[in-house]
Parts: sequence; structure tokens; C-alpha cells
Amino acid sequence: MLRVGALQPLRAAVRYYASAASPRTLVYLEHHEGDIDSGSLSALTAATQLGGNVTGLVVGKPGHIDEVVKKAKKLKGLNTLLHSTSPLFSSPLPEAVAPLMHKVLSSSSYTHFISAHSSSAKGILPRVAATLDLPAISDVTSFAHDSSSDSTTFLRGIYAGNAVTHVRASKAIPIKIFTVRATAFKAAELDGGSAEAEAVEAVSTPDIQTEHIRTEITKSDRPELGSASRVVSGGRALKDAETFKKTIDPLADILGAAVGASRAAVDAGYVDNSLQVGQTGKVVAPELYMAIGISGAIQHLAGMKDSKMIVAINKASSFRIQTPDADAPIFQVADAGLVADLYSAVPELIEKLKQ
Repeated sequence: MLRVGALQPLRAAVRYYASAASPRTLVYLEHHEGDIDSGSLSALTAATQLGGNVTGLVVGKPGHIDEVVKKAKKLKGLNTLLHSTSPLFSSPLPEAVAPLMHKVLSSSSYTHFISAHSSSAKGILPRVAATLDLPAISDVTSFAHDSSSDSTTFLRGIYAGNAVTHVRASKAIPIKIFTVRATAFKAAELDGGSAEAEAVEAVSTPDIQTEHIRTEITKSDRPELGSASRVVSGGRALKDAETFKKTIDPLADILGAAVGASRAAVDAGYVDNSLQVGQTGKVVAPELYMAIGISGAIQHLAGMKDSKMIVAINKASSFRIQTPDADAPIFQVADAGLVADLYSAVPELIEKLKQ
């Protein structure tokens, strides 16, 4: 049974009760081109905070998973690594991966099943939970496990991050299934572990009605948006794709930053939707987030307000920097704000940074 209520804020990410049985956690580790995804590394960190035994699960097509298994075995905090190989896993379709996860979870006494809150996991974990007749909790930012009562209390944002709800999964839920927000947990170290690897036979699913057509990946020499320590984002005020590129790219290059954008800029066709930051895009929490020509709609703030340092550059005659009654929401969350014409302020800033 799930209970939602206004509990007291959690003072620690996890509580430990040595007298009770330790958790046994399964972590779904996603990978791309032989490397474990950064979000999955954060999910592993969350799993280790639960304590107890941590098992990883990786799937892939023949000829591609061996290198991933070799790297995953070294992940710090991982005790056991399950791996499964099949042509079905050429692309991780929920219809292909979920039966395997159901098999693994049903055949062992796992207490928790964790994944990063990725696009893939959003389709897979709810399906797994449904086949097990269990609830799934998404986008968790913190949790506390009480081993004495075998219950786990999760914190997750609602209303575009403007409120936080406490969700308690009681003993009546034998396996707590949830995804975690990658930016809320540090990435696990790539070395220091020596997990024991074990092969798992894939589950035959001949009646899959979904077919993977292709995967389109936007390649860039800049840092990946979701894990970058610095992000420079542009908004609709940049007028068009050419202006966006001429204004934002040089600043991002000199800062060694990733490029992001508001939904308005993406909808207007300035940049690809893979660069969208916000509630319906990517959630980021870099050391530095620069918002250029972004007013700060609530949906955008939900994707970047956890950044360590927020700098905003915008222009409007009624804006007052860092005052509660500022018209632009972005100035209400910014640590530093500049009310100026971005077309003169950004080039000037670039020149200063070059010096």
C-alpha cells in the first residue's frame, strides 16, 4: 500500500537498522557504445545508500555486451552483475526487456529495483511493475529505508517541482520499484569494484508488436547536457536558429559548457529537442547554469533550479535584479542577474572571458 502525506523532512538520505535483514537491490544499468550511462551510475549510488547487497543488470545484443560487462564488473558498490545477451536486446524495447526483468525479480528475494529516470526506463519499469502487480515510483530525489518495518519513504517533486511529496512503500509491497533523478545522486566510481558476473538466459518473446526503426543521436564535441558541470541555455528571445548559434555557441565554447535551450526555443526550431531543459526535457544541476534570453517559465525552472549557480541575462524595463517582485521568474531563482540587451552583453562577456 502506498501512503502519501506531509511527513517531516528527511534528515538523512538513508537510515540503517542493523537488527533487521539488509536490503537486496537490483539496479538496471543502461549503456551506450560500450559505456555505462551516467544516469545509471547515479542509480547505483542510490542503491548503495540502501545498504545490503547490490546486483546490477545489463542487457545487450551479441558482440556488444562483453565490453560493457568488463567495465560494469569494476563499478564501485556492485556485488554481483547479471548479464543477458540476445538479438532482442539490439534496442532495449520495453516489450523485450521487461519479461527478463520479471524473471529475475521473481526468481530471487530482491527488496528494491532501481533505475535512472531515463526515457528507456520510463517505458520499462512501469511495465515490469504491472506484470508483478506492484506500484512504481518515478523521479525520486531522496529516500529513507526502515529495515525494521521493511518500508521505504521516497521524496519526489510534483507540480513542476514546486512541491515535494513523501510516498511511503510499506511492507505490503515486497519489491519497491522506482526510478531516481540522476542529478540528485553522485555518479558511482568506475573503478574499485570486483563484482561477480553471472549470465542470465533471455526470455523468448516472439509476439512483440513493436519494432525499433532507428536511433538518431545528435553528436557534439561539447559536454553531454545531462551531466555537464556548466550549461549555457538560450530562449525564444534569440529570434532564430542562426542567431541562437552565433550568440550561445561562442559563450559555451569559451566556458567549456554544454548548450541547452528553453522549450520555446526548441518549438521555434532554433535547436534540436535533445537540448531542451525543463519539465518535458532534461533535468540538469550543473555547477554553473547561464540563462540567456529566458524568462523562466515554471516548466523550465523545474529542469534547472537545482543548479549550484544560476546566472540570468535578460532585458525588460520593469525588471529589478534580485528583488521579490521582479517580473521575470528567472530573476527570482538566479544567484546573479543582469538586466541588459543580450546582443551586447553576451559579446562583451565573451571578450572579458578571453582576457
